[in-house]
Amino acid sequence: MNSAMHIAQHTALIDQYGRQKRKLRLSITDRCNFKCSYCMPEHPKWIKKHKLLSFDALYQFCQFMVQRGIEQIRITGGEPLMRQGVVEFIAQLQSLRSLGLKRISMTTNGHYLAQHALALKQAGLDDLNVSLDSLDEDQFKQLTQKEIQPVLAGIAQAQRVGLVVKVNCVLIKNCNENQIIPLVHWAKHQQIELRFIEFMPLDGDQKWSVTDVVTEQEILNELATAFHQIDMIQQMNNPARQYSIDGTVIGIISTISHSFCHQCDRLRLTAEGEFYNCLFAKKGLNIKYLLDHLTPQNTTQTELEAQLLQAIWSKAQGFSEIQAQQPRVRKISMHMMGG
Repeated sequence: MNSAMHIAQHTALIDQYGRQKRKLRLSITDRCNFKCSYCMPEHPKWIKKHKLLSFDALYQFCQFMVQRGIEQIRITGGEPLMRQGVVEFIAQLQSLRSLGLKRISMTTNGHYLAQHALALKQAGLDDLNVSLDSLDEDQFKQLTQKEIQPVLAGIAQAQRVGLVVKVNCVLIKNCNENQIIPLVHWAKHQQIELRFIEFMPLDGDQKWSVTDVVTEQEILNELATAFHQIDMIQQMNNPARQYSIDGTVIGIISTISHSFCHQCDRLRLTAEGEFYNCLFAKKGLNIKYLLDHLTPQNTTQTELEAQLLQAIWSKAQGFSEIQAQQPRVRKISMHMMGG
């Protein structure tokens, strides 16, 4: 084995089940102007701004990870457009494309999107996911405590400037499952890819119950009442199982009823420097000190690599295994982890 091959194998981001990590979710803030119950605790305690990782530290980490096989970076929050400097950060990430970075994405609630869409496109953002859990104005306000019109305007503006837009809808039983058919009709008209997401145990106040989940099969059953032809499309390496609904493609992310953990290629970093090898991990690895002192030349790289490779290697097999672990409750909620 030559030295180049040995280095490549040693530094590859692979877990104990042979899953190679190619996607990084990067939370840049825990703050959000929405208050969705499945994400935000009733009384959130925001991270102090001086404790957030700087954009310089985030860039150094991204460079470090791209050099080790990360191909896609998704910027999340909280609401990422609430942090000043995010557009410039996206522009800075363009330099990593020569190292192997293929895609830069963002997940947003869309509230501030209309005013930033053009700048995001010009900075080099490839695509974004917008959360839209209801088209009904009253229901949307009940779910988010915000108005829907800025979100719809943001989606329209993003499309106008040429950004690829996907819409995500988290379904909760006896809440917004009446939006399944209206959202498919809307997505077809808007020519937007729509994805339904099963309600997952990521809420801030630990009120999640499996009885609140609208399962993939229940979604398909509802769709069958309004559409004639529903055909499954091969899933590939994607969290969403895709279906052609009378010619319109939708996705269903069914972590609870049909986990995709066996092919997961994702890693996550929170805004204050905690590294998570899984969305559902009970605890993370605090690497803020290492990231704050990381440069291409210093020995911190060696220590960081050793800690990360161990954390990635020990990733659990999947959601079911983690749910059975003790303690059952974890301290971090979705607004801190990102999507």
